Amino acid sequence: MPFISNLGIAFQEIAAAHAESPALIYPESGERISYSGLASLAETAARHLTRLGYGKGTVIALFHDKSPGAFGAMLACLRLGITYTNLDPESPWERLRKIITNCSPSAVINAFPGLPHCDSIKTASLCDVIDLKSLLVPLLEPVALPDIREVCGGTPSYIMFTSGSTGQPKGAVMSHANLLWFIAWGRERFGISPEDVFTNVNPIYFDNSVFDFYTAIFSGAALVPLTPAQARDSKLTVRLVNESRCTIWFSVPSLLVYLLTTRALGDTDLPTIRKIIFGGEGFPKAKLKTLFDMFGDRAELENVYGPTECTCICSAKKVNSEDFSDMQNLTPLGNLSQNFGGGILLLDEADPDFGELFLSGPHVGLGYFNDPDRTRQSFVQDPTHNLYSDICYRTGDLVRRDARGWLHFKGRADFQIKHMGYRIELEEIESALNTLPDVKECAVIYRKMGEGLGQIIGFAAMDHARCSDALVQEVAAIVSPYMVPRKIHVMPALPKNANGKIDRPALAGFAEAGKEF
Repeated sequence: MPFISNLGIAFQEIAAAHAESPALIYPESGERISYSGLASLAETAARHLTRLGYGKGTVIALFHDKSPGAFGAMLACLRLGITYTNLDPESPWERLRKIITNCSPSAVINAFPGLPHCDSIKTASLCDVIDLKSLLVPLLEPVALPDIREVCGGTPSYIMFTSGSTGQPKGAVMSHANLLWFIAWGRERFGISPEDVFTNVNPIYFDNSVFDFYTAIFSGAALVPLTPAQARDSKLTVRLVNESRCTIWFSVPSLLVYLLTTRALGDTDLPTIRKIIFGGEGFPKAKLKTLFDMFGDRAELENVYGPTECTCICSAKKVNSEDFSDMQNLTPLGNLSQNFGGGILLLDEADPDFGELFLSGPHVGLGYFNDPDRTRQSFVQDPTHNLYSDICYRTGDLVRRDARGWLHFKGRADFQIKHMGYRIELEEIESALNTLPDVKECAVIYRKMGEGLGQIIGFAAMDHARCSDALVQEVAAIVSPYMVPRKIHVMPALPKNANGKIDRPALAGFAEAGKEF
């Protein structure tokens, strides 16, 4: 067995061992891409990128359409030691501009013909734009690739951008070594084999897709990529997953709830499924009970938890019938995986089992890209000792440890929320609101509605009345769709507390009462 020091070597070994097995399955078109076919696409793309002068130490952004060529381009970046980041083509230009300015990619690879953002990138002279198709054409003259062993385990593999409290998205950086550990853990924890078939309903720019892609493709299993349009059609999603005979499902609870409430998912569906994995937000207990009753006798349901900064999953717990003796609280997170250390930063010395979770170990990422200040705030020395350098990640998540040692999620230590499976800093939405003309001050709250659901509500102080719908549309041009407030209330001034700060509890009370301003 060769020494596997990076993801390029790891994929070469998997592709050679499973050359004729399907790597990618597209049920709607009937297309199936073998591991040898995917390896060929990756090699061709790597030679083109080398010819263009892109290599180790550079950053490349992708507008990724989940096509075989787009996955090949990702693998080409890993092979060359290029750090990639996947961009959301539906994000407003202003947010994309911030991301591109932050990570300064040498090029953007685009898989979407006619995407307006590419014209904006060219106009602003931010970087080169490469048509994905041009990377997949066989070269007429051979181009030598660099020695694959030049990429070390500490080389950054990807940047995953998440919401930032200052209005500037944060780019979490993960190394090749981080992912090799993650793949090994996922393979063992979920018993992954080359016979497995993974769903890929998660957007490729969302951290849940890290589990889909890396655990499947680096285990010799098959991946079934669904486009955002396919995933939005509940009945089509279920049909495609059924036809593909998927064995592993992973998504945010919101999608599973959507499939249940639209009655697209029935107890005869998912005939070959053996694992239904969910994470990214709390799963409403009543809906989870419905899912468990439908599939619990033939599949294992797994509640997973983890931050973007730590390869997206740090704990997993099987759901069982005992979890429904309490229908009020969320399913426990369970124990941290064996590759994580960490502990609880206490908020009150009298309560030693409650506080902010911090994580350590080989899954903890490299920090935030080109953002040393926020890296220093969140990636800190282990607070339990100073014997040697031991960098931990402060999650900002409040947890309680029970008598069994299991962790239970109890909220956030800041203004960060989980909405529709996405981690959102409310301050980023406030920053967008503050850029609108005539807005004197603003605040954004999250109104919980029970059953794990909620709404983002905005408040803006203005000297004259404005239509809420118009303000919502203006904010939608700045932030991602999942961050757009359900409504923005306009008022002459925002209420203040005794310290002169915006009285957020009062605003929450107004929203709860359904008051108008």
